[in-house]
Amino acid sequence: MIDLLSYGCITLGVVFWFWGTWPLLGPRSVLFKLHSLSVADTLGSMAIVVGLLLKIPSEWPLLVLGLITLALWNTVLGYVLAYCSTPEDSHD
Repeated sequence: MIDLLSYGCITLGVVFWFWGTWPLLGPRSVLFKLHSLSVADTLGSMAIVVGLLLKIPSEWPLLVLGLITLALWNTVLGYVLAYCSTPEDSHD
């Protein structure tokens, strides 16, 4: 049962990766595309790490560290990109 749940999480993660890549082909703005890609990649990567956590529970410290790092890094990166995309006169 755990193997089935693990493979389900890993498959869901891969689906999120492809789902996030699909908006790159559309006519939307670059920031919309980047936002869609980063959210889907974060969720997909986290689902894959959870699947690995279910599959290899002996490696839980590293996998939990990976989950925390994914959540923090992608959140901070989103704020940095939003800051960089605003006009310079509004950085005060």
